[in-house]
Amino acid sequence: MANTKSAEKRNRQAQKTAAANRVYISGARTAVKKARLAIANDTNAEEAVKNASKALAKAANKGTIHKNNAARRQSRLAKALAKAQAEAK
Repeated sequence: MANTKSAEKRNRQAQKTAAANRVYISGARTAVKKARLAIANDTNAEEAVKNASKALAKAANKGTIHKNNAARRQSRLAKALAKAQAEAK
């Protein structure tokens, strides 16, 4: 437990920040999952990948995830989409 006023305030701030970060992480994770399913099922995959890329970029801009982490995940999604489209032809 916090012993000082400043430590108590820091705990409150940390909880607020964690709650805000959770929103962006969860949204990005859900969007990526939907994109992977769309790629596998060939249903509206381009739109799903676009939405996932936006969610990852937003999380990176907010500082919730590292920008290189977001870039890597966007790249892998785009690569998977391209592969699926090439196989469909």
